Amino acid sequence: MKLFSRLAGLCVAMMAVSAVPASAQSSIIGNWLTEDNRAIIAVERCGSNICGRIARILVDVEEGQRDVNNPDPNLRDRPIQGVRVLTGFRRDGGQYRHGQIYDPENGRSYNARLRLNANGSLRVTGCVLGGIICQSQTWTRR
Repeated sequence: MKLFSRLAGLCVAMMAVSAVPASAQSSIIGNWLTEDNRAIIAVERCGSNICGRIARILVDVEEGQRDVNNPDPNLRDRPIQGVRVLTGFRRDGGQYRHGQIYDPENGRSYNARLRLNANGSLRVTGCVLGGIICQSQTWTRR
């Protein structure tokens, strides 16, 4: 009887531990390492939408690097770290659509969509020309 109660307790504990990662893995909310390993992007809720900002730069950059390529001259002096690079995403079936991704390296924004892959990675796709030309990256959870 003692063995049975220990096994039952162990099973309950294992189910509780495994349930947490499963629910966390089904959400795109969290920190993501970019495909080129240059930054961590913090994806979070922004009102009813999903957005993301550069939480940490992982490569050597000039200290206090600024958003010098921003098309808005008033924003060119802001630090890159903390810049919102994902904006306006809304859940649409199994994806998040209707958002934009900003590339501080060239100052351009692109229509984009996000999709959580079965392996827990995040597919980030940016498009130009009404979605005719697209490029995707795979980000990993951090």
